[in-house]
Amino acid sequence: MPEGHTLHRLARQHQRMFRGQRVAVSSPQGRFIEGADAVNGHVFEKATAYGKHLFHHYSGARIVHVHLGLYGKFTDFPVEDGVPEPVGQVRMRIVGTTRGTDLRGPTACEVVTDAEVSEILARLGPDPLRKDADPSTAWTRIHKSRRVIGALLMDQSVLAGVGNVYRNELLFRHRIDPHRPGTGVDENEFDDAWTDLVELMNVGVRKGRIITIRPEDDRGAPSYGPRRPRTYVYRRAGDPCRVCGTPIRTEVLEGRNLFWCPTCQT
Repeated sequence: MPEGHTLHRLARQHQRMFRGQRVAVSSPQGRFIEGADAVNGHVFEKATAYGKHLFHHYSGARIVHVHLGLYGKFTDFPVEDGVPEPVGQVRMRIVGTTRGTDLRGPTACEVVTDAEVSEILARLGPDPLRKDADPSTAWTRIHKSRRVIGALLMDQSVLAGVGNVYRNELLFRHRIDPHRPGTGVDENEFDDAWTDLVELMNVGVRKGRIITIRPEDDRGAPSYGPRRPRTYVYRRAGDPCRVCGTPIRTEVLEGRNLFWCPTCQT
C-alpha cells in the first residue's frame, strides 16, 4: 500500500499538471460516472493530501476524495498529439491542457463535501508531512495505550500516512522493540522518532522512494528488490543485521509483516 509520501507527491504533481485549468473528467470503467459528471468541465483549483488520502478541489466547492488502497495507481500521459484510448479498468480520467492521468484500482474515488472531508480528517492522527501537524496528539494516544508500539505506528488514527516500511525502519533506527507497549515509550524517544520521521518522509516526497538507511550503513547485502534502496530490517527476515549481525526476525502483527533485530531493538 502506498505510504503518505506517495500521496503528497501525487498532490504536488497534480497541482503542477492541472491547477487553474478547466479539465475534462470521465470514468471509462463506468464506476465513477456520476462523480465524474459532477466535476467534468470545472476548474481544478488545487490538490491536497493528508495521510493516505488525496483530495482534488474543483470550482463550485466540489471535492474528489481518493484512497489508493493496496492496488490504486495513477498513470500519466501526454495529450499534445491526442488523448489515447484508455487501457484496463480506468476508474477516473482527468485530461488537462497538456497532460492527463488515469486512476486504476483505488479503494475510494468519490465526490465529497467539505463537511465529509472534515469527518475523514477527524478520524486521523497527525500527518508528519503537514506543516500544521501536532505531534502531541500522537504522543497522547501512544503513551496512554497498552497496545504495542509496532501496532500503534500503523494505526492511522494515531499517525496518518505511516505504512509498513516506515514503521519497521523507524523502530530500528531508534532501537525500539516493536513489542514494547505504548506506555513503555518515553517522551524523549517519541520526540526523536517524530523528528526523524518528518525528515525521512520528506526525503520520500523529494526522491519518490523510501530511503531510511544511513550512509555509513549503505553497503553490504543488496536491497530486498531490484532498484530498491537498502533497508535495515524491512523484508530482510533471516538476513544479518547491518549493525550487529544478528539474524533479522519476522512475524505477523495485526495482519502485517513485522521485522526487527532482537539484539539492537530493546
